Amino acid sequence: MSQNSTKPDKPGQIADAIKGNWVDNLSPIKLRPYLRLSRADRPIGTWLLLIPCWWGLLIGILEDEKLFISDFWLLFSCSLGAVLMRGAGCTWNDISDRKIDGAVERTRSRPIPSGQVTLTQAIIWMIIQIGLAGIILLTYNINSIVLGLSSLFLVTIYPFAKRFTWWPQVFLGLAFNWGILLLFVAHTGSLNWPIIVLYLAGIFWTLFYDTIYAFQDSQDDLLIGVKSTAILFGESAKKWLFSFIIFCCVFMAISVFIVTQERTVLSKTISFIGVLSFSSHLFFQWQNFDAKDSQVLLSLFRSNRNAGFIFAMFLCLAIWV
Repeated sequence: MSQNSTKPDKPGQIADAIKGNWVDNLSPIKLRPYLRLSRADRPIGTWLLLIPCWWGLLIGILEDEKLFISDFWLLFSCSLGAVLMRGAGCTWNDISDRKIDGAVERTRSRPIPSGQVTLTQAIIWMIIQIGLAGIILLTYNINSIVLGLSSLFLVTIYPFAKRFTWWPQVFLGLAFNWGILLLFVAHTGSLNWPIIVLYLAGIFWTLFYDTIYAFQDSQDDLLIGVKSTAILFGESAKKWLFSFIIFCCVFMAISVFIVTQERTVLSKTISFIGVLSFSSHLFFQWQNFDAKDSQVLLSLFRSNRNAGFIFAMFLCLAIWV
């Protein structure tokens, strides 16, 4: 069976989970419904939450040319925090969408609508994850603690965005790229314009990849009255996706240009090669976009982990030259 098949082949397995994932095959049976609730069987979302954190930290190091021992803790802790907060966010999303999920083919196998966990159990699991993430946040400086706590508003409101706006992907972009600001502040102690510009780039990146993702559910969403950019754009989707790429890459280039003003020519060059390589990956996705092929849509969406890695890798190289 194809790895990207959406037909479950194990009891309790989520329809769009990667086949042969560790949750369905290796984790304790009693813990599996909770790990599925946290999307541990679908790690792409964790990567898309974590990678912007790395961008923020690396841009901070690149700008002030200082690498502290504490940065290694930031690197590790934001990775753990991304797992916890993505899990808590997904749990909250499933709690909020439990009735909608039951009406959508791709999501009706999720733990709450399928009866694997009760609503009370889901709420307790969410609180545990938020609590553990909060403990990690308390090890950061005061400005980043305040910034981290403020992100809870975005996490709370996102599941309801598709009920009142055609642009719920904007709210996801605001939440998923908050780590850019958080880790930059955790390293430098304050915000500045270049990192805010990079945050804007991240939002357009999310608009790009989550619009692709949303096309998988567009028909079901239409029937139940849920809004998304996929439905809004319809046959004009490729034009909108193209514009998102342009805005994303222009903002990214501006941020890198400002941050590398005092760096060597080689460091600047490597940084801009990173922007170009990231851009090339998005254009590759754009060229292969097929709104009617759910397997292609899911594959393109998942490939954004690699796109984010590419930019992070070049930032790492730019720091060391």
